[in-house]
Amino acid sequence: MSVFDVAVIGSGPGGYVAAIRCAQLGMKTALIEKYNTLGGTCLNVGCIPSKSLLDSSHHYEDATKHFGEHGIEVQGEIKVNFKQMIDRKAAVVDQTTKGIDYLMDKNKIEVFHGLGSFIDETHIQIEGEKKQTLEAKNIIIATGSKPGTLPFIELDKERVITSTEALKLKEIPKHLVVIGGGVIGLELGQVYRRLGTEVSVIEYADRITPVMDAALSRELMKVMKKQGVKFYLSHGVNKVSRKGKEVTVTATDKKGANVDFKGDYCLVSVGRRPHTEGLNAQAAGVQLNERGQVEVNEHLQTTAPNIYAIGDVVRGAMLAHKAEEEGVLVAEWIAGQKPHIDYNLIPNVIYTWPEVAAVGKTEEQLKEAGISYKTGQFPMRALGRARASMDTDGFVKILADAATDEVLGVHMIGARAADLIAEAVTAMEFRASAEDIARMSHSHPTYAEAIKEAALAATENRPLHI
Repeated sequence: MSVFDVAVIGSGPGGYVAAIRCAQLGMKTALIEKYNTLGGTCLNVGCIPSKSLLDSSHHYEDATKHFGEHGIEVQGEIKVNFKQMIDRKAAVVDQTTKGIDYLMDKNKIEVFHGLGSFIDETHIQIEGEKKQTLEAKNIIIATGSKPGTLPFIELDKERVITSTEALKLKEIPKHLVVIGGGVIGLELGQVYRRLGTEVSVIEYADRITPVMDAALSRELMKVMKKQGVKFYLSHGVNKVSRKGKEVTVTATDKKGANVDFKGDYCLVSVGRRPHTEGLNAQAAGVQLNERGQVEVNEHLQTTAPNIYAIGDVVRGAMLAHKAEEEGVLVAEWIAGQKPHIDYNLIPNVIYTWPEVAAVGKTEEQLKEAGISYKTGQFPMRALGRARASMDTDGFVKILADAATDEVLGVHMIGARAADLIAEAVTAMEFRASAEDIARMSHSHPTYAEAIKEAALAATENRPLHI
C-alpha cells in the first residue's frame, strides 16, 4: 500500500493547486481524480471552455457588426462554422488539461485515476481500472460541484440541458430558454445570442445577478437587452416539458398568471451544488450539512481533524480562484504555517461583454449593516480609450467609508473589467482610501483611468473628465 503525507481528492483548481503547494512544501503528495483528465469542472466543462466560446462568438459579432465602422471590408458572407468553434474550444481544453499533467510530473505528485472514497480517516479506496488503497496522514477533499436543478425538472441532457451540454451542442439553437439569470445563464445566453439564437432568460428574483450590486445588475440587463436578449424577471418556473424537438417552460409571473415559453433548447442554470456522492464521508467521521456541503472550521478542517475540505464543496462563493486560495491555505496550515484568506476580497466576475467585476461590499450590504458611505461613479463612455475601441458601455463605482475614506467596495462593468478588478483588490488588501487611488498615476489612454476618476468622484466629487 502506498503511504503519503497528503492525498487530495479532486483535481479542479482547488485540488491541483493544493497538491502543488503541498509538494512545494516537501510533502509526499497524491492526487485522486475520477475522470480521465485533470482540471475538474473549471478546465473541462466550466471556466475555460465557456471563455473559449465567449471569445469565438465575440470575434464573430465584431466581424458582422463592427468591422465596417472600423474600415475593415470583408468580401462575401461571414458564416459561423459551429463545429470548428466547438473543436477549437475542445483543443483549448485539451491543451490546458495537459498543462496540469505537466505540473503534476514537475512536482512529483502521484496521480491516481478512479473514484476515491473513504475507508476510514486515513485510508482511501480508489476504484478505477483496478481497485487500489492508499494511506495518507492528511486528506484534502476538493470534489467540487455539479450543476443544480429544480426538483420537477427532468434533465434529459439533449434538449433540457445544463451548462455541460450547452458547451458541446451539435447545432446552434433557434430559441434557447434560459432558467436563471445568474453568471452561467448570462454567459452562455450571450454566446448563443451572438450566433443568432433567440434567447429568453427567466429569473425568479426581481433582477438578474441578484448577489451583485444592484447598479451592475441594471446596467448589464440594459446592455444585454440592446444585444437582443429578452428578460422575464419575477417569474417562477413551475414546469418544464418536452415534446419532440420542442421544450415548453411554464412560469408564473408576478401577477400570478402562467406564461409558456417554447424553445428548441432549455438551459437550466439555477446554480451549482456540492459534489460529495460516492465519497463515503461518514466512514471518516466527516460531517455534511443540510445543503450537502462539508462542514469546516476557520482552518478548513472537517470534523475529522486530519481531513480538510476546500472550494465548491464548502461554504462560500463557488469560484475557481477562491478554491485555489483555500488549497494554498490548507497546504500551508498542514506545514505549520499561519496562512489567512480575507473572503471579503475575493473578486467576482461575469465574463459577458461588457465584463462585470466586483470586490468588497455592495451598497445593499452597507445599508443593511448601517455603515455610512460615499459613492464615486464614472462612465466608461467618457474615456478616450473606450471611444477608440467602441466599448463605451458601463461604469466604475467606488464605495468608500464616509468618515475614513477607506475603500469598502468596487463595482465595475465595462471592457476588461475582469482584469481591472485586480487593481481594486490590491488597493483594498492594503486598506487604501479612495484618495490613495485618486492620487495614483494611471496610464492614458486606458480603461483603468475610470478607476482613478471614480476614486476622485468618491473623494471630493471632482472627477476630471465629466
